[in-house]
Amino acid sequence: MWLGDDTAVLRLDRCGGGRLLLATDAVVAGLDADLALTSLADLGWKALAVNVSDVAAMGGRPLHAVVTVIGAGLAQLRQLYEGIVQAATHFGCPVVGGDLSGGEGLSVSVAVTGWCDGQPVLRSGARPGDRIWVTGALGAANAGLRALQARGTASLAPDEEALVLAHARPRPVVAAGTAAREAGATAMVDVSDGLLSDLGHIADRSGVGFHLADVPVAPGATLEDALAGGDDYVLVFTVSDGTAPGPAFRAHGLSEPVALGYCLPDPTQRLLQGDAVDARGWQHRLG
Repeated sequence: MWLGDDTAVLRLDRCGGGRLLLATDAVVAGLDADLALTSLADLGWKALAVNVSDVAAMGGRPLHAVVTVIGAGLAQLRQLYEGIVQAATHFGCPVVGGDLSGGEGLSVSVAVTGWCDGQPVLRSGARPGDRIWVTGALGAANAGLRALQARGTASLAPDEEALVLAHARPRPVVAAGTAAREAGATAMVDVSDGLLSDLGHIADRSGVGFHLADVPVAPGATLEDALAGGDDYVLVFTVSDGTAPGPAFRAHGLSEPVALGYCLPDPTQRLLQGDAVDARGWQHRLG
């Protein structure tokens, strides 16, 4: 039906009012993960998790996955699939097929099907005055990466272990995506590239600006981690002014989301506590 959101969306006339969601993403060793710092099993987990997060960002739930691995030997495959199977079990998204191929570098490409009961939440529905919410604290994953880069796993402090886990084994929040959709979310995106970058996608597609009054920072992380670090896989969503998303989250047994700010009518205005901010974060480059 359309492109440019976290997943493609298909209407199947024989399946009622729901929508089929299709997501695909690839993780590349040395680009998306440093295998000197995290394991092949972690890479396999992340390859599936990032696609599950895309489904969650549409307000859907994952169904099935197919996995293609390029450039892995037999021993590497076993380690990769350890993480893939663990993630598939955790997220209820079984692997039902895939492919293997040789290549110069190691990469894992995953495609996931998902389902949304009713209309999925797009990036393009936010309006001036809508309130901006986030499903959890930000910055843990980048703080964990920084700890690994500084000291490696052998000398991590106890309070850094949770940060490293957030980096190595991201946990998409599928139930939170459903709760946000049921609460009337007008737009939604997952935070994979950094809060400012990903909220910027909503602003771009919706033609609005934003003002952030506060940003919840994970313990052990910095504000810069939270704004631009990425790999948090929490959800940022907007709702109409006066709509309280808390009851929908409580109905799913979830902690309430955190208010961030509100959308502005001027799409050129992107503010943090009154000061202009740029869309810094992970930048995708080709070639």
